Amino acid sequence: MKVGLIGEKLGHSFSKPIHESIADYTYDIMPLSREEFPAFMEKKAFDAINVTIPYKEMVIPYCDFMDDKAKQIGAVNAVKNIDGKLYATNTDFDGLKWMIEKHFDLGGKTVAICGSGGTSKTAFAVCKALGAKEIIRVARNRGEPFITYGQMKDRKDIEFVLNTTSVGMLPDIMSSIVDLNDFPACQGVIDVVYNPLCTSLCMQAKQKNIPYISGLEMLVGQAVSAVEFFTDKTVDHSLVDSIAHKLYRDKQNIVLIGMPSCGKTSLGKKLAAKLDMDFADMDAEIEKTSGMTIPQIFDRDGESGFRQIETEVCIELSKRNHTVISCGGGAVKNPLNMQVLGLNGYIIYIKRDVAKLATGGSRPLSTSRAALYKMAEERFPLYEKYSDATVENNGYFGYALERLMEVCNENLGY
Repeated sequence: MKVGLIGEKLGHSFSKPIHESIADYTYDIMPLSREEFPAFMEKKAFDAINVTIPYKEMVIPYCDFMDDKAKQIGAVNAVKNIDGKLYATNTDFDGLKWMIEKHFDLGGKTVAICGSGGTSKTAFAVCKALGAKEIIRVARNRGEPFITYGQMKDRKDIEFVLNTTSVGMLPDIMSSIVDLNDFPACQGVIDVVYNPLCTSLCMQAKQKNIPYISGLEMLVGQAVSAVEFFTDKTVDHSLVDSIAHKLYRDKQNIVLIGMPSCGKTSLGKKLAAKLDMDFADMDAEIEKTSGMTIPQIFDRDGESGFRQIETEVCIELSKRNHTVISCGGGAVKNPLNMQVLGLNGYIIYIKRDVAKLATGGSRPLSTSRAALYKMAEERFPLYEKYSDATVENNGYFGYALERLMEVCNENLGY
């Protein structure tokens, strides 16, 4: 059985491990250019395919039969080939509806849907089914029934923002479709993007204490429905939670922050080994990127030059998965560093008394105990602000490692 996913840019898709954990077929990732797409559909050399951006509407003319759900929505994400005839449905509807119902009640609410593609049509149908009071459709230069993003800013009554575009998807992780500061009545954010695990839009919601969800649960939910459609077999829908949790855990980074010489690197290496994760030391990555030692960077470019390279490295490290990342002590000084590391990362503060920190050596700013105390006065509040959990490392190393493992188990399911 030849099954897979077609779309234009699929380098970071999670669909293969999801399908292969549910069904007994091999699931292929098949990126197609717009020029390649027509020939692929005409050849029909597949048993079943999922369809993603930008082909959810473009695939319709090739389908011989569409079920009522796909017809109503006007977009297709699942096609199966039966004796040369293509049958189509939309399982995105099932996945998105399941995800939203689990977290939010849209009944009587004003919802803004960002985007005009096939997923936008699905989102409109889902919001309507869930009883939204008003559904505002937002796009660039589309005309009725859409409004522009500029006009959207005037709607201060928007209660839910639902992003159906690819804005914020890896590798363009710095982008956000809207600024939530423009919507004072916002009660929730829904983003269909799932890579990174927490998009820039969701990160802003987190910082503003607005409940949010990103698209991983939708991806798993629609995949379960797609497997049922492809195989004509019933799948246990309780698998959605367990698969989403495992995938989230397997893709998430663990980010360690704290003062210089607090034990981030030593603990991080041991933690990575115990959890079978990769390990990355930010200072080592900075030296690799620059071709210089950290003292040499400070001598040539000063602290400002070093911080610029540090931010570039933070952005690249944030794109990794399943990695323990040991940060430089001053990475917290730039909010952007913490924002991007948090997109795929769970941040743990390794807390150590200043009196126990080392001075001198290869650390240009740790010149004396007095310098460390001054540094701590500035940084301690930042470590607390940006961390999801704290582990103290003031005594026996083995105890700190044990406590670090406990935190990962309690919060990440290891």
